[in-house]
Amino acid sequence: MSGHNKWSTIKRKKGALDAKRSKIFSKIIKDITISVKENGPDPEHNPRLRLAIANAKGASMPKETIQRAINKGADKDAAALLETTYEGKGPHGIAIFVDATTDNIQRTVSNVRAYFNKHGGELGKNGSLNYLFDRKGIFVIPKGELNPEEFEMEVIDAGAEDIVLEEDMFTIATAMEDFGNMMKKLEQLNIEPESASLQRIPKTTETLDIDSARKVLKLIDIIEEDEDVQNVYHNLTLTDELMEEL
Repeated sequence: MSGHNKWSTIKRKKGALDAKRSKIFSKIIKDITISVKENGPDPEHNPRLRLAIANAKGASMPKETIQRAINKGADKDAAALLETTYEGKGPHGIAIFVDATTDNIQRTVSNVRAYFNKHGGELGKNGSLNYLFDRKGIFVIPKGELNPEEFEMEVIDAGAEDIVLEEDMFTIATAMEDFGNMMKKLEQLNIEPESASLQRIPKTTETLDIDSARKVLKLIDIIEEDEDVQNVYHNLTLTDELMEEL
């Protein structure tokens, strides 16, 4: 199989940070709601909603919860949700990029700035760190009965740049512009990914000693726990030694 360990470590780290099911559900519900407000409640004509529903199913979200989120998005009187991003430096200069969805921008920026300030970091201007990250499509797919070699050939044709098979799960990375092509290919193959999303992947990473890395990860964990935060990305190297410590 092709690929590189960085994709699997991204997956493992994401799993560690998203351990609480309620937090996962909260993220997906917001994504469903904002998708409906943007392009309507019909997934057949709303690709983003279709993706959000697929992610909800991958997270074993009950159908009733999915439908409530769709209904909330269709409710004209429901509070408007806005998508926003924040960029800053954590301890030891580690770059941290935050995606948030909120109904109160002032509350969210105040909270995020406080997290950085209290834990040895500093919130920067939007765009100050964007050049350090690439936007990539990341797909996590159960191996099931798939033939690895045949599957690899299929997804390479759809734009797969890296493929990792680990613990009976494929992690596939694509360029941002190939995200839709990969979704279409998986639909053609009747394969439903456990998750599919556009993520910010660091172009290069920084290695720290264990104690320093712990300080960075503590800040990341605190930011992740905020109810308005959807995703946190960083350029800290997740070494095998660090993963074992965690």
